[in-house]
Amino acid sequence: MHEIIFLGCAMLLTGVVAGIMAGLLGVGGGLVIVPMLEFALGFMGVDTSIRMQIAVATSLATIIPTSIASSRAHFKKNSVDLPLAKKWTPWILAGSLAGAWVASQVHSNVLSAVFAVVTLLVAVKLILPLDEKTLTRRLPKHPAIYSAPTLIGFISTLMGIGGGSLSVPVLTFFGESVHRAVGTAALFGFIIAVPGTLGFIYTGLDNPLLPIGSAGFVSLIGFALLAPTTTLTAPLGARLAHKMEKRHLTLLFGVFLLVVSVRMFTQTFES
Repeated sequence: MHEIIFLGCAMLLTGVVAGIMAGLLGVGGGLVIVPMLEFALGFMGVDTSIRMQIAVATSLATIIPTSIASSRAHFKKNSVDLPLAKKWTPWILAGSLAGAWVASQVHSNVLSAVFAVVTLLVAVKLILPLDEKTLTRRLPKHPAIYSAPTLIGFISTLMGIGGGSLSVPVLTFFGESVHRAVGTAALFGFIIAVPGTLGFIYTGLDNPLLPIGSAGFVSLIGFALLAPTTTLTAPLGARLAHKMEKRHLTLLFGVFLLVVSVRMFTQTFES
């Protein structure tokens, strides 16, 4: 009973922080949800071999309503690149489905290592003043560019994030404005989360190590508590993104991600 109460309190707090971060910084709320949910699952005694799969899958499930709320808020401000989204959607879907299958086949430590590496890169990006660095003023038309959305979908699904931490730097690097990149990334989150969640549900069916209240690898308890709070706070983050100076907040969040990365690296090599 104490474990369930602990999980509930942790998920409510996580949902508030993750929702605001998703709308404010253009980074997936999963960067907050996954490490905190993984820690809570460890406290509850869930087997280490599937702990990250549950954290990642549940995070993706919560991103579905969060991304809808966030992308709608950005759409009202005309900061969603719909033509680009239409072109990239098939490639993101393919990467997301592939990521869900791969994640179901590997040990939890592999997902921890992937999360640690990408989180470290995101932390460096947030801490260093790289937001104004661009390569071109528009996305290249060469077919090779479609490797970007495929990798965004693949890596994001392995990590349980909405893809904003990957797609925002890519889009701004190729000349998209920061606000438009953040709004488009919110829509990408929905495109990534739906097939990723369904894939984790299917591949996790009948796994004997799953805790009570699971649909495949998705924790229904975690989803029930996280989804409402992230959905309610995501629009708040989107509004703040258009009103405030974010430098101090991004520095703080970057340091937080450094700590998360170190913990994930340590966990990977100790297990």
